[in-house]
Amino acid sequence: MGLFLLKRVLTLIATLIGASIVVFLVLEILPGNAAQIMMGPEASPEVVQALASKLGLDRPPQERYWHWVIGMLSGNLGDSYAYSSPVFDLIVERLAVTVPLAIIAMLLTTVLALVVGIYAASQHNRIGDVGLMGLTQIGIAIPNFWFAIMLILLFSVKLQWFSAGGFEGWAEDPGQALKSLLLPALSLAVVQAAILARITRSAVLEVMREDYVRTARAKGLSQSATLWGHVLRNAMIPVITVMGLQSAELLAGTIVVENVFYLPGLGRLIFQSISNRDLIVVRNCVMLLATMVVVVNFVVDVLYAVIDPRVKASDI
Repeated sequence: MGLFLLKRVLTLIATLIGASIVVFLVLEILPGNAAQIMMGPEASPEVVQALASKLGLDRPPQERYWHWVIGMLSGNLGDSYAYSSPVFDLIVERLAVTVPLAIIAMLLTTVLALVVGIYAASQHNRIGDVGLMGLTQIGIAIPNFWFAIMLILLFSVKLQWFSAGGFEGWAEDPGQALKSLLLPALSLAVVQAAILARITRSAVLEVMREDYVRTARAKGLSQSATLWGHVLRNAMIPVITVMGLQSAELLAGTIVVENVFYLPGLGRLIFQSISNRDLIVVRNCVMLLATMVVVVNFVVDVLYAVIDPRVKASDI
């Protein structure tokens, strides 16, 4: 297990280094002067030059890259041009909204998908299976932002059970803050749950056709006992794989959903920073999202070995 974890940690570090290089180079190759882009086309050359010196844009690229990496490791991400405050403080403040939103959305996705997928597999080729798979097909086709608007019209405008947007803050009213994240989380979860439910159904059905499952049934075990005792653990490998991929989709989806519900999260910060040409914030936020995705995939790899020891053995 130690060698397995060591390989995964080294892969994690190498991936983060590669991601940092890509993020840095993408902003480096943008046409024009970054300081000119941030200040706008009407800015005078003196003002542009002053900002370029302040941001260190007059230094060699490799020096600026190492300065950025060292700053990330030490927590010094620089100052935002648009907000006139440290980027680290901005990100920490916005993560207090985005992280709970992503966690709630992932929990809803997992619960909905497993319940629907397992039930559909147990009712294979019956009306329950056909009906639920039809609903998941509709769920896959629904865009997140459209479903978010429909939720606002139903639960906020018509029923008035939830607010249409905004965030009270955890310190102000934790209950109301949590309530304000439910509709955004649901709008994020529906599409991902529909995809994961179909994957769960297919994985469960594939395992149920294995010889050892037929043997368990021949010994007199009920279908439910066989499902929970022999099928689910072996069916979870592809499910966890998709869940790891969906974490990236959920994080990307927050950029749109947070703007629909007017939530002060990381996604809205990225959108505002792009609009304000605040490239320092954009670069660090994109790197943070990339790091979160890489870490989630690392956790998924470790879960592989926990669920199925054959994965660890084959890797070693």
